[in-house]
Amino acid sequence: MLLWVGLGNPGEKYSGNRHNIGFMAIDAIGDDHGFSPEKNQFKGVSRQGTVSVDGRPVKVLLLKPMTFMNESGQAVQKAMSFYKIPLSNVTVFHDELDLAPGKFRMKFSGGIAGHNGLRSIRQLCGSEDFHRARLGIGHPGHKDKVHSYVLSDFAKDERPWLQDFMNALSRAADLLASGETDKYQTKVDMLAPPPNSKPRRG
Repeated sequence: MLLWVGLGNPGEKYSGNRHNIGFMAIDAIGDDHGFSPEKNQFKGVSRQGTVSVDGRPVKVLLLKPMTFMNESGQAVQKAMSFYKIPLSNVTVFHDELDLAPGKFRMKFSGGIAGHNGLRSIRQLCGSEDFHRARLGIGHPGHKDKVHSYVLSDFAKDERPWLQDFMNALSRAADLLASGETDKYQTKVDMLAPPPNSKPRRG
């Protein structure tokens, strides 16, 4: 079984935030591929289903931690332990300040770039050796603005590319399920090229 985790904060107050783009990705995949209804477990919300890879169903558990971002690792560790999922089978979808809005990059292991959700997973799961689906949201231009920026909603004029981005992540999910992360990245970029914007730097 594969474990795909979306990072975000629980509650309607945060649902449209840039920081919650990981939740949005998991919702899109679950809805498009007919996953089970949401179930409260593992200090999170989970959905089970399969993604078809060349006609073969691959089991996937989708998970949205409900502990707030800084404690995301609790839910991930519990789900991994229950289903005996190795860390190498985990992919974490998260917001990425260092990528332009709509830009997508896959990464395995390595640093966490100050992301509190990734830090919690690393601490509680004992390693950085998991896949990251880095979802570009751009940078506000100064580090003092980061907190308010990530906890603000996507602007109305950003919603078209955001919807295209989520659709692409879902449509190409068979490549992620087959372990072809480079091809997954390429397909998502092809289906939803990022808008003509770049990270704003101060």
